[in-house]
Amino acid sequence: MGMKRKSIRCPGGVDMIIRHIAMYVLDLEGIRDFYIRYFGATANSGYHNPATGLRTFFLSFNGGTQVEIMSRPEVNHGFEEAFRTGYTHLAFGVGSRDRVDRLTRSLEDDGFSVIGAPRVTGDGYYESVVLDPEGNRIEITE
Repeated sequence: MGMKRKSIRCPGGVDMIIRHIAMYVLDLEGIRDFYIRYFGATANSGYHNPATGLRTFFLSFNGGTQVEIMSRPEVNHGFEEAFRTGYTHLAFGVGSRDRVDRLTRSLEDDGFSVIGAPRVTGDGYYESVVLDPEGNRIEITE
């Protein structure tokens, strides 16, 4: 039984969409290449602000979703507990259980950590959970 959702419009009658999600990374090019290779992202040519040291890429995925990856000199790897408020994972739908299995196996064969083997979750999703090169959680769903 699905939930009924109301269409909500923001003040002024304008529909809102999420344009992108952003995250700081240490290895900007390495993370860019990971999402291009395994998740079919395309990347812009990048941005650099010499005054602050900020460097960014926008990664675009099928369906229009974008993730902005950013790096700057003062960013450090602040790995925290898995159960904290805020960002917890990115989820990619790949279209079938077979594709979930194949992509998970490919990532594992290439040395990436699979922290949740492919399975049906309690809420009915078929998914696996892997870590990107910097420990960010990725759900791969059918």
